[in-house]
Parts: sequence; structure tokens; C-alpha cells
Amino acid sequence: MRKSGFWRRAAAGTVVLALAGAAVLAGLAASLPDTLYTDGALHELTVASMPYLSAKSRQGQLPADSAVPDKSGNVTLALFGVVPVKTVRVVSTERRTVRVCGTPFGVKLFSDGALVVAFSDRYTALGSENPGKAAGLRLGDLIISAGGRAVRSNDDLTEAIRAAGGAPLTVVYRRGGTQHTAQLTPVQDENGEYKAGVWVRDSGAGIGTMSFVDTLHGTFAGLGHSISDSDTGADLTLLSGEIVPVTITGCIRGAAGSPGELRGEFSASAVGRVLANDTAGIYGSYSGPAIGQELPVANLQEVKVGDAELWATVQGVTAKPYKVKIEQVNMTGTDKNRNLLIKATDESLLEITGGIVQGMSGSPIVQNGRLAAVLTHVLVNDPTEGYAIFAATMLEKADAVAK
Repeated sequence: MRKSGFWRRAAAGTVVLALAGAAVLAGLAASLPDTLYTDGALHELTVASMPYLSAKSRQGQLPADSAVPDKSGNVTLALFGVVPVKTVRVVSTERRTVRVCGTPFGVKLFSDGALVVAFSDRYTALGSENPGKAAGLRLGDLIISAGGRAVRSNDDLTEAIRAAGGAPLTVVYRRGGTQHTAQLTPVQDENGEYKAGVWVRDSGAGIGTMSFVDTLHGTFAGLGHSISDSDTGADLTLLSGEIVPVTITGCIRGAAGSPGELRGEFSASAVGRVLANDTAGIYGSYSGPAIGQELPVANLQEVKVGDAELWATVQGVTAKPYKVKIEQVNMTGTDKNRNLLIKATDESLLEITGGIVQGMSGSPIVQNGRLAAVLTHVLVNDPTEGYAIFAATMLEKADAVAK
């Protein structure tokens, strides 16, 4: 009986270990993307952030003398080269290079419509009224036409309301990517003017950092995240925009719970046009002088936990490298702006800024001589830490803009 109990316990322990092992393998598989890119041989693929994985086998690889420019095949990544974890598609293609910047720029954007940023009740003979709210408008709605007139600015909306003369007018607006219509009836204020009870914004401006310039297509990439309205958090729908050089004149140091920011002076001359305000950054055509240093772009699997450099400008117009540490690498995160966790360790940077501050978004992160990532956000509770997006992701977006 005792022996029987021993074997039952041993069998149960084996099952537990098997289940734990299966869970580990499933977790590793989930952390690997379905497709990876390399400029080397497919069977030599490694993942820098997972050194315990290596290629076990390859299938369907094109021959070395193939006329097809992008050779691809299936590669099985295995734990210690033995236990299969996941089969991924690997594409072998020529490595891209860009001019890595880290220089400050000013961004001026004009939205494709008027963004609702606040409501203001109007006082009439009937009491307090708000036509905008009554029509169903919400903060963050983008008004694109009113009374049959296209709305491209605050003035366009004001003129449409004035022309209605107090009569109901149809308002067309976008909310969450979907277009809607509403009937809005302006009311007269104490001065006899017709009002809708909404405050709108048609433009935005701020300081950011240029990440890189792709001289192949004449395009630039910056910020690593979209430009959004400060009041509503809604992304600005781009109508037009430009970038101008900026001279950093000062910095408000960051502290826990209070992110700092760079201060600077805008130049009057534009050096590029903004063509896309995307969740992965702002992109456009670059027409300014040659800047930055030519560096290759790292593929996702080449970025690893460890030391790196943050190229940032915290005084004047020239970027300098500062020591940082990549603490986490996530190749499959749903939020691309937070695929990496970065910690500022450079004493000179910490002394000047307290860590990562607003205006440094877009600062390139260089590891092993390659552009690995781009800084996107600071952690509000710890200004020494921030998030980053893979540079390869931003280059892919820049290529789409250039088409």
C-alpha cells in the first residue's frame, strides 16, 4: 500500500511538472511574433532577448541564388535548440539604414475639422441651455460640417451658426472613426448673438524630437506617438501641418507625479510637411539640411535587455548620447508604443532633467551601433523610466507614408 501511494504521488508530480512545462512553452510562444526579419541566413536566427532559444529547423527556404529579392521560410525556434517552442515565418531582406537624429523640432498641426473640447451653458430667457449637449455632441467629437458648409476651422463653425440665424442646422461629426449627424439649434446670448454652447479647437502645436530621416525616400519620423488634444485626449485628425527647428532654452525637471518638460524657441522657417499623425508617431516629407548620423535599423529580435544610449537634446540644438538601460522587451504587445521599458541611468541627464520629460518623445535609442527603438512616454510616478516603440515599426510606418 505504501508503494502504491508513492507511485501515485510520483505520477501526480509528473503531471504537475508536465503542465508547468507546457505553460512555460505556451508563454514563450505567445511572446514571439509570427513573422521576423533578418539580413542573415534563416537557420542562424536568434532572439537576443531570449538567448535560450535557437533555430531547430527550417522549411521552405528559397535557394541562395533565387531571383526573388526577399527570401523567406519557416523556422522553428526551440528551447536550448531541442524543445520546439514556435515556428515563425522569417524573411531575409537587406538591412535598412536611416539618419538617426535626436534633435528637437516644433510641430504645428491643423485638424481636418473642429474638435469639441468643452461645453459652455448659455443663459437665455428660458434659463440655462446648451444646444451642443442637447444635440448629443460629446467631448472629442470632430465637427466636419454644419448647415451644409464644410468646417475646417473655428471660424467656419462660427460663420455657419451665424448664417443659420437661430434656425436648426445639421451638424456632421466623427466619433470613434464613425460619422454621425445631429440637429443643433443655436440660442441667442445676452448680446443677441447665436451660440452653440461648445468650445472647439482646430489646431495644435508643441515640441518633440525627430527620431530619424530616411534619406532613401526623403521622409522623417518623430515622437513615436500621435499628437492628441490636451483637453480631450482625442487624436488630431490631420488636415495639414509642418515642422520647424527648435532651440531648447530650458527644462522643468520631472518628479514623481509631475512630469517635467523641455522649453524652447520655434524657428520661423519650416523644414518639413506633416503627412500623417499616427499612433506610432508623426511622419512627413523632410526638406531641411542634412542632420543626424547614418545607422542601421535593428530588427525586433536583435533588441535585448541591457545597456543602450538615448540620443536627446536637453540644451540648444545638438543631440547628445545618454546612458539608459532597456529593462523589458515585448515583441508582441498590443500597445506598440510600450514594447520596451527604458530606465535613464546617466547622471548628467538625471541632474538636468530628473529623467525623461515631455519634449523628449521621439528620442532615438541606440544599442550595439543600431537604431533599436524610440522613446514614447514617461512613467508619471517615476520620471527615470519610460516606454519605447521599436524603430523597425516606425520605419514601416514611414515607408507607408512615402508611397
